[in-house]
Amino acid sequence: MRIDILTALPRLLDSYFNESILKRAQAKGLAEVHVHDLREFSEDKHRRVDDYPFGGGAGMVMTIGPIDKAIAWLKGQRRYDEVIYMSPDGELLDQPMVNRMSSLKNLIILCGHYKGVDERVREHLIDREVSIGNYVLSGGELPAAVLSDALIRLLPGVLGDETSALSDSFQDGLVAPPMYTRPEAYGDWKVPEVLLSGHAARIQEWRHKQSVERTQVRRPRLLDENDPG
Repeated sequence: MRIDILTALPRLLDSYFNESILKRAQAKGLAEVHVHDLREFSEDKHRRVDDYPFGGGAGMVMTIGPIDKAIAWLKGQRRYDEVIYMSPDGELLDQPMVNRMSSLKNLIILCGHYKGVDERVREHLIDREVSIGNYVLSGGELPAAVLSDALIRLLPGVLGDETSALSDSFQDGLVAPPMYTRPEAYGDWKVPEVLLSGHAARIQEWRHKQSVERTQVRRPRLLDENDPG
């Protein structure tokens, strides 16, 4: 998978993609992440990528020119499956969406900033708008990193244990069960005995029950969404 991220603040993303799992995925050749500075595509002598909104109002708006040029430049080199705009009012990101998108090969992710982008960008240059939650951030860089991370960790060979991603929260419509590791006892706090039993069926049954109970308390809407009735 190749992900090209367009942003006015590229240095915000440098460290995120050069650590841990995402770094190893790129080193193995399983994923590519390229961050592009939109200012490089500006024709303004000050390399500006924003301007005042028509009709007045507070804040600045990202201009269409640099975005159009950047997308056209990338598309001139390869075919992209989707151009995605990270937006607070986009389609809410969830695990089923990530699962579907993880089969794509080439993606462009546009990071919004200021008061957003010129509406003509959304009308003519974007295939999908994605939100990571019903709140507003200073820019789309963190959401772009969140989406990229969620996608890359699902690629075959990225995680050390191929089954790890399959047991994550939301993969089966439930939140994950509680997890424990050594020591078995920490003062008076002990690991549930069933997890020490070595009985795989009992452990699986316990974990499923815990997932259902946690989902009922923490995310009851998930159970309603997965109820066939």
